[in-house]
Amino acid sequence: MNFAIKVEMPGGAALFTTRSGGVSSAPYESLNLGLWTDDDADAVRENRRRLSASIGLPLVQGHQVHGTDIEVWDESSDLQKTPDADAHITERRDLAAVVLAADCLPVAFSSESAVAIVHAGWRGIVDGILETTIDLMRARGAADDTLHAVIGPGAGPCCYEVAGEARERLKPHLEGDNADLKAAAGKRIADRRIDSLRDLGLCTICDARFFSHRRDGGVTGRQAGIVWRT
Repeated sequence: MNFAIKVEMPGGAALFTTRSGGVSSAPYESLNLGLWTDDDADAVRENRRRLSASIGLPLVQGHQVHGTDIEVWDESSDLQKTPDADAHITERRDLAAVVLAADCLPVAFSSESAVAIVHAGWRGIVDGILETTIDLMRARGAADDTLHAVIGPGAGPCCYEVAGEARERLKPHLEGDNADLKAAAGKRIADRRIDSLRDLGLCTICDARFFSHRRDGGVTGRQAGIVWRT
């Protein structure tokens, strides 16, 4: 699985794809997983088939709207649906939950009872999607479950220049004209007193292994953050 970064977590596993290993042509070269990009649809389907085959599980995801809605995938869920949601929680072992990103943060969670994956842009972070995900996982799990998080590749403080509303709402995490989105996410996760938090420390804007909406002028593919129970 040389096209992705895999992280073993207590109770689960997370995978963060790069842009390598697919069949898409420039400017989406090559493992573009974005269903709503202007890439060739057959190429995206093949890329997603390869990803699913590599982990041996079907993929479920939502239509991301930079909101705080969370989809819970249980035994009655239709795995073919695409709900409006920016986070996913499941206790099932027969699927992998996916979010797509190209500078926003994919954040994976695991516990003994469930796993979750969050698409965390600045708006979702400040509106509380991470805390809501943690609270919902705890509500669905056992009282003594431990909870763990991994922040995947996303815009780093080295490159993430902000203005306007984003600058105002991320004010505690400004470094000059740049915001530290990962620090903003990390603080909100840490404030919920989870058992472990890891940041992979990878910036999608300056690391050419990843798609970047900012760096590529808005015409680019999407990588994935994926989580499943083990």
